[in-house]
Amino acid sequence: MDRGSALNILYIDTFDAMRIPRSELCLVGSPFHKVILGAQAYPLRQIDLPITFGGQANFRSKVLTFEVVDFLGSYHAILGWPCYARFVAIPNYTYLKLKMSGPNDIITVSTTFPYAFACDREHYELTTVVINSSKLLQLGESSTPAVLDCNKPTSSMAFSPLKETKAVGVDPTNPAKMVQIGTQLPAKWECELVDFLRDNHDVFAWKPSDMPGIPREVAKLALCLILGSTPAKQRLCHFNDERRRVIGEEAAAEEGDAVGKDPDD
Repeated sequence: MDRGSALNILYIDTFDAMRIPRSELCLVGSPFHKVILGAQAYPLRQIDLPITFGGQANFRSKVLTFEVVDFLGSYHAILGWPCYARFVAIPNYTYLKLKMSGPNDIITVSTTFPYAFACDREHYELTTVVINSSKLLQLGESSTPAVLDCNKPTSSMAFSPLKETKAVGVDPTNPAKMVQIGTQLPAKWECELVDFLRDNHDVFAWKPSDMPGIPREVAKLALCLILGSTPAKQRLCHFNDERRRVIGEEAAAEEGDAVGKDPDD
């Protein structure tokens, strides 16, 4: 699983091993980046598959959309953040555990450190082969660095955050609940976006109490200590003058807000 991936990826070898007819795939045409080094990639097709976590007595199942790709990979599939969001799952890469709430108890998915090390080593070896491949070297030699003009929008800048934004209300019952949208949207797109946000204002979480039903055990991990071990103190971190100034200003602002609040609120 890769929380940094915006896609759920299924490799074609895995897909064929599942004996699913290729006629079940849906046509797509959008490329994605940062999967093949130095180039954009196009998926073969898309497919919706049911994914289940847990055992017979305690499990959860959801349908996820996968991009089926035909290039070489060291995994059978990659579950990205859409999977995390769909299952409301919380990972911990240090302990190699994934937790989510189930109908009867917390579902925990884990693996062993030797197996994780073997997977990482295989991925490293494959990446080394790809980096040293003649095709990638030719691609790097034939490409020229692009010079971006900040005053001229390009497709590569389409997802850059905008500095010029404005606040719009999304909850008709509470004018204080505002979100920021760009000021350079066409009028039609802006109206459609605002209508969409207002129609779905109930999915926004403004404070922890807006997310009931998530048990504490989902995010709680046990810290297993070795008996007789000597505690180690982390070294003191020092900040430079600029960061200390900003920290002081933020602390003073929060203290002022706390003083100004009504105790009965």
